Amino acid sequence: MNQADILEEKRAYVIRELKRNGCRITNQRQILIDVILQDECCCCKEMYYQALEKDPTIGMATVYRMVKTLEEIGLIQRKNLYRIDGDSASA
Repeated sequence: MNQADILEEKRAYVIRELKRNGCRITNQRQILIDVILQDECCCCKEMYYQALEKDPTIGMATVYRMVKTLEEIGLIQRKNLYRIDGDSASA
């Protein structure tokens, strides 16, 4: 399995988990998922600037809400630099 396949599998897993927890999958959420999966972000501000390049209408509050949601459902932890844990995605 190549890197692109692994990223796509993780992306699909995150989307499934968000849906399972009652979240709508908006374009902005998809952008943030991609930013988190593709880049090692150390803070919400960094995520915001990377997402802003893809969608100039995205707001900082959207980033914070998404991070909070991903933390609440156990997909990310602040201690691991906002990376989605690979072990969870293969479950």
